[in-house]
Amino acid sequence: MNVILAAVTLVLCFFFQSETLYERPNLSPPSTLEENEKSSIQHIESTATETVEYPPFTYLRSLKIGIYRPGLAQNFLNVILTLRLPGVWLVSFWYAGLVGAMVAMTSSGPSFVAQAPYFWGRNAGLVNLGGLVGSALGGLYTYLIVDWLTKRRAKKDKDGITEPEPRLVIALPGLAIATIGTLIFGFVGENPSSKGWLGLEFGVGMVAFGLMQAPSVGFNYIIESYPSVPGDCFVAITTVRATIAFAWTFFVGSWVEDRGAAEPYGIFGMVQGLIALITVPYIFYGKRFRIATAKWVR
Repeated sequence: MNVILAAVTLVLCFFFQSETLYERPNLSPPSTLEENEKSSIQHIESTATETVEYPPFTYLRSLKIGIYRPGLAQNFLNVILTLRLPGVWLVSFWYAGLVGAMVAMTSSGPSFVAQAPYFWGRNAGLVNLGGLVGSALGGLYTYLIVDWLTKRRAKKDKDGITEPEPRLVIALPGLAIATIGTLIFGFVGENPSSKGWLGLEFGVGMVAFGLMQAPSVGFNYIIESYPSVPGDCFVAITTVRATIAFAWTFFVGSWVEDRGAAEPYGIFGMVQGLIALITVPYIFYGKRFRIATAKWVR
């Protein structure tokens, strides 16, 4: 099913998602011609302007792929250089830990409920419905709280502004809930019971709730902290997230089979708890971190 959905998404993106990057060509600056005769009686100044007509951006042009833009090596280097920024690593660890836990749960959860005492059989995939509910609640939470808290703090400031760091406070409840959800999932998976599927559902939902904090809170923090290089930061965050999450999920299946669910998910929960605790120093000293690394932001 995942392969089918990915294939359908690829086709839809190819035919309906046009290229959003656009670079307007730089026009040559106006040229000025001055003629000063020896008598200094006549002064002639002419300004030449250039008119450019842009062809219409048709549907067929939007399907064009493989557009080359100069500076490819420098663009890759810019992404690597953003890894010197502490905020990039903070959000990367958020995202990687939560995505890794979520993928591990959705892959091992159906195998739990397919066995005794649940025997869900073909309905084993329904154990992941908790993730859908958690994602909806997490998105609603950030939608209602983030802007409200930002505006509230800005009103209290005499200049009507607020720093990026207060946004991180909003993520702490979600990170704590995700940590608890990971532990619940692991301990219930280790000790199945007739009603244990509720613990699995809640565990997946709680992690999904926390996962919404990464794009909603973390990405906004990056945009406000590094407004000149947010795109490069996002590429770096996505790369770190994919690398760590893949490594996380690569061995979780065999780990659960060998040692049970409590140990791996207990360690996952511990790591997530540490990541949440790392956020606290950023709340108080994040501005100092940004000032210290300002020379690395062009």
